[in-house]
Amino acid sequence: MKNPEMQKKCREQAEKLVAQMTLPEKISQMQHTAPAIERLGIPAYNWWNEALHGYARSGTATVFPQAIGMAASFNTDLLYTVGEAISIEARAKYNEYKKFGDTGIYQGLTCWSPNINIFRDPRWGRGHETYGEDPYLTARMGTAFVTGMQGEGKYRRVDTCLKHFAAHSGPESQRHGFNAVVEEKDMRDTYLWAFKYCIDHADPASIMGAYNRTNGEPCCASKTLLQDILYGEWGYDGYVVSDCGAICDIDANHKVTATRAESAALAVNNGCALNCGSAFPFLKEAVAEGLISEETITEAVTRLFTARYRLGMFADDCEYDAIPYDVVACEDHRVINRKMAQESIVLLKNDGILPLKRDTRVAVIGPNASSYDLLLANYCGTADSYTTLLAGIMQASRGRVTYAKGCHLFRENLGQDDGISAREALVAARVSDVVIMCMGLDAVLEGEEGTLNTEGLAVGDKATLNLPKSQLALYEEIKKTGKPIVFVNVSGSCIDLSDMKENCAAVIQQFYPGAEGGHALADVLYGDVSPSGRLPVTFYRSVEDLPDFADYSMENRTYRFFRGEPVYPFGAGLTYSTIREEWLDESTVVVHNDGSVDTAYSVLKFEKDPADPRLCGFEKIFLKAGESKTVVFER
Repeated sequence: MKNPEMQKKCREQAEKLVAQMTLPEKISQMQHTAPAIERLGIPAYNWWNEALHGYARSGTATVFPQAIGMAASFNTDLLYTVGEAISIEARAKYNEYKKFGDTGIYQGLTCWSPNINIFRDPRWGRGHETYGEDPYLTARMGTAFVTGMQGEGKYRRVDTCLKHFAAHSGPESQRHGFNAVVEEKDMRDTYLWAFKYCIDHADPASIMGAYNRTNGEPCCASKTLLQDILYGEWGYDGYVVSDCGAICDIDANHKVTATRAESAALAVNNGCALNCGSAFPFLKEAVAEGLISEETITEAVTRLFTARYRLGMFADDCEYDAIPYDVVACEDHRVINRKMAQESIVLLKNDGILPLKRDTRVAVIGPNASSYDLLLANYCGTADSYTTLLAGIMQASRGRVTYAKGCHLFRENLGQDDGISAREALVAARVSDVVIMCMGLDAVLEGEEGTLNTEGLAVGDKATLNLPKSQLALYEEIKKTGKPIVFVNVSGSCIDLSDMKENCAAVIQQFYPGAEGGHALADVLYGDVSPSGRLPVTFYRSVEDLPDFADYSMENRTYRFFRGEPVYPFGAGLTYSTIREEWLDESTVVVHNDGSVDTAYSVLKFEKDPADPRLCGFEKIFLKAGESKTVVFER
């Protein structure tokens, strides 16, 4: 929420405080591990904190569905509520942490979320951190999250950070030296669009620069991106933080500069005020060499302390200081979490088998059925309680539930000594009426470069859109039993579901669902809730249908420009009722629930331009059986 008067007041307070600092003290405050300046009453503060889908990496917190799953809800009001809940937990934890006299990593209020990069290619390992492939959906969901997080009070409840500015979506293995070549139309229409919208509508406190170069310029030190566009053209008044280690990349990997001092000076001269990493201590050397002025450093530090004043860190009247620890992982937040998990589920096919009857004998088969890691995705907190997919089904069913893991998530040809048997899965299928296959990926198989997963393997981008061979082999064997299959794919990205579309009785896409994932799936399977999610990304058949991963042109990418036939298109998603849209004109639609089931439903409005039928409006509504509602979109 924009508050020019408060911004001006905090700026004036920051100027007075920074004016009392020496050059070394100023430089020290531009590092994410900012030390205390005791003579000025400034406690040590670590700026690095994460809150992508819950207060992260800092112990117990409500773990909401991963961002891509929340995007599937197409529900901005609910995402606002999620952001509000996350930031309330952040404040409660901060209130306790600061009693120690300082705050360590993952204990502060400066949350480096959300990730509003465009999920342009399904191979990108970090795509599940985003709100999908469409700029408008990303912008609207990002705005809801930011406004919910930062609050609308006198002070900001937390700081949010839009990342990664600007053209950043893989390849992960090359990100420290990669140059994304982007034409002006794609830059403005795709890669920058959501950033501009969120800045205009949500006033995010900060922006994070990307690791890579864009059109030859390191993103964290780009004159074009930071000086010319962000601060110049857009008039942004927040602060820019580097991605972690990105300033060191400028000389070490991009080879744009020759020394660390030159890299640090280039970044700050172009508007980067805060360094996650070890480069900014070289600013003292840069000043001595005439590469940067102390006035420029002063301006950067002033921006940072303006932000700290707006968070009420030095105030006696901050309305958030009284938030108690009891709100962390509280029952109210658990209810919100379950609702978001429900609305994140996308029903892609249903031959009438769903919803299941309570007394149906089901076999729950697959490596994701009883996985805790599956629920959490990355950049997550620690759930104090959680429900796996298997547990949710077992709690909801009144019939016999037979479980068999059947195969490893990705390792092939494991013997009986490993406790995994395809025969056990076949037996489970044969003694049941319906097979629920819980397959897909988890953050072990798709994620950020440089991370080691629980298997000790490097996480990153996907090479193909196929399920792991271990799972495909099991799936083929279960198909041979002839039992109807409800295929539940859990992943953060597109998987080739073409065979499942053809041969399974029902297909469900459940993006990493958070701690309430098992309850939410059971709610949908047994009809307590009608599914209402829609795909925020296109589901393709093969990477062979797409351009080279390193090509940043949008040609033949996403639903807007893809020339092929997708397995499931962007926006796909069924309910348990019969919904009919009656468009009266380009802005007005009457939505009828002609079926017998109450359901939520997302109305999507697309531009009429056949050359670019982009999403330009959406609204989540709830319709009782037989009810009709009129939705009017702004022209």
